[in-house]
Amino acid sequence: MDIVFHYPPELLSLLIDTIPLLCRSKKDVLLFFKGAGVSATITNSLTARVNKDKDSISKYEIARTALTRLNEKGEATLRERREVLKRVVEFEDFSTCWPADQLKAKGLVGEVRRVIDVKDSFTRMKQEREQEQKKRRAEEQKRIQAEEQRRAELETVRKDLFALFKEQDPHKRGRALEKVLNRLFQAAGISVRESFTLSGSEGEGIIEQIDGVVEIDGELYFVEMKWWKYPIGVPEISEHLVRVFSRDQARCIYISASDYTSTAITTCREALQQKVVVLCTLHEIVHVLEQQIDLKCYLKEKINASVIHKNPLFTPAIHRG
Repeated sequence: MDIVFHYPPELLSLLIDTIPLLCRSKKDVLLFFKGAGVSATITNSLTARVNKDKDSISKYEIARTALTRLNEKGEATLRERREVLKRVVEFEDFSTCWPADQLKAKGLVGEVRRVIDVKDSFTRMKQEREQEQKKRRAEEQKRIQAEEQRRAELETVRKDLFALFKEQDPHKRGRALEKVLNRLFQAAGISVRESFTLSGSEGEGIIEQIDGVVEIDGELYFVEMKWWKYPIGVPEISEHLVRVFSRDQARCIYISASDYTSTAITTCREALQQKVVVLCTLHEIVHVLEQQIDLKCYLKEKINASVIHKNPLFTPAIHRG
């Protein structure tokens, strides 16, 4: 029976009034406490008084003294206090009481049950609140740890990206860029499928090289990444658009270390009639990392501008995440 740490005053008072009515004699009251496992050290002095002069003490004084001593011992007598309550609330054979006391005893036992139910309800509510608070604290701690881990990964990505500016081998640099940007997408909570190739069915060999595929708000975007010195023109854009147009629901994100020619931008704007096309520069990625911007939110702004304003090369305002 889950009660508060000590008997509260109203419950203590009820028990003092109830237990004597459940016992016909003073020795029966002492036996009641003994049956509940109450130590003789608590009742020895009471037993001595009853044995010496039973008229010098009442059943109510025995109950009050024993219960008060139990209550004062706190946690040490928690088991005994619960057993006393158990014996009271489970009391059913009122024929053992004095006939004149039976109705009053039934009423008091019922009141004890009611008070315990109320106290237990408050205790359960308190425990539930504490468990909910503990759960929220654990979730918050988990969120903080995940955020710290994400920031640490973004810092590693930033360092690895900046290190690529020193790489002289274009092919090696391009492959490394794919991996770094895919890690950036993952750290930003964007689902990523890394680069893959498709081969022809008649032994044509590799017919498509896909740098990566990301998922944003349930939409798939085929990602192309280029680190060239000269601006990306129509041929490079068109090559990637062909891959996107050959897939019904696919969309396009193009990331380039260099600028885009005006004709390439025009080609993308025309393609917007059928496909969502987003142009991005490596310079923007650098800003996202330096300013700790939420990459997913940043890309969503670019996607919205592409769809709504037909601007595939929109640059959102820089806001710190």
